[in-house]
Amino acid sequence: MDKLLIRGGRSLHGAIDISGAKNAALPEMCATLLTDEPVKLTNVPRLRDVATMRRLLENMGMTIETHGERGGMSFHAPDPIHPEAPYELVKTMRASVLALGPLLARCGKARVSLPGGCAIGARPVEQHIKGLQAMGAIIDVEQGYMVARLPEGQSRLRGARITTDMITVTGTENFLMAASLAEGTTVLENAAQEPEITDLADMLIRMGARIQGHGTRRIVIEGVERLHGCEHAVVADRIECGTFLCAVAATGGDVVLRHGRRDHLDAVIDKLRDAGVDITEVPEGLRVQSSGPAWQHLKAQSFRTTEYPGFPTDMQAQFMALDAVSQGSSMVTETIFENRFMHVSELARLGANIQIDGKNAMVEGVGKLSGATVMATDLRASASLVIAGLVAEGQTTIDRIYHLDRGYDQMEVKLRALGADIERVSE
Repeated sequence: MDKLLIRGGRSLHGAIDISGAKNAALPEMCATLLTDEPVKLTNVPRLRDVATMRRLLENMGMTIETHGERGGMSFHAPDPIHPEAPYELVKTMRASVLALGPLLARCGKARVSLPGGCAIGARPVEQHIKGLQAMGAIIDVEQGYMVARLPEGQSRLRGARITTDMITVTGTENFLMAASLAEGTTVLENAAQEPEITDLADMLIRMGARIQGHGTRRIVIEGVERLHGCEHAVVADRIECGTFLCAVAATGGDVVLRHGRRDHLDAVIDKLRDAGVDITEVPEGLRVQSSGPAWQHLKAQSFRTTEYPGFPTDMQAQFMALDAVSQGSSMVTETIFENRFMHVSELARLGANIQIDGKNAMVEGVGKLSGATVMATDLRASASLVIAGLVAEGQTTIDRIYHLDRGYDQMEVKLRALGADIERVSE
């Protein structure tokens, strides 16, 4: 099992590319099921979940090729499609539920295993099932599988008004894809607004879908009979960008993050600027400057996670690591997931002073962290440990970094290019 060895205390300088967003690439890979024509995606990140999704689609009968240019992949799904996502292939990846909508729309039936993934609380699929049922699908849960079909004599899903009980990103994506080939008009109320939703909608429009309102709480989709192939570049990963912003803020330095977008990270950038970090838009993307380690000049910031465009839950752990080495005290409130403070005990091993009370974490900034052996517990937790390791005195060893590989494309390579003393070792 791989680990990361980090010898902290170095500032970061230079420029790196921000990879394509996993949370856009995965639904967009599923969207290629909606047509029998070839689709080309570029800027696809090299991640474990992407490799898993590729195996899943190939198992359904799709032909997939990787191109030499960065992140290029071609998809072709001619009939017949085998509309099944077996447990063996999806047990490590929650995004597998995204196959349900496209398979129903394309094949009129689907058998998709209930998803696995990381251990950060319940992410119920009921919303997906209810929404697709509103569009006419018959869905039963049998032996750990969602088994879906259309009623007798019906060849397409039907447009419907769908109002979810809670804002769900993957639910919105599933409905977007399914509704694109449905008969009639579908209206999504209480839709998610994340940039990855907008990017998926843009791709579907390139394929011939009729979609209005994406990026708002109300999306209208007028179904079409068929979609065609297209070429689409996956949007840059705002969470990877935010993670590197926090890393430079913590260590000090001057870094350009190519393809980074301020408009996708307003809430995080505002907090970083309040802390004392200099972030500017440049033609290539974003430039982040910090005059020295956080404990010398940055002020800790309280924040509350919420749905986009608020402060993202996927940045909570990384910003908490920054707060832990900034001046003063702060309170972090997690409202999205009920089990997302697992990194706190590991940060404490490095010397962080954090107390948990229910959904709140009270962070008291400390002057220094000391290197130790710590364990990654989920994707973003592992990123917070990397940030802490970059500023800690001595050597930090991070075990179980397969979590990191689920969401970051060669993070240690990018950090090394900026001057960090970090290496991957295999046991």
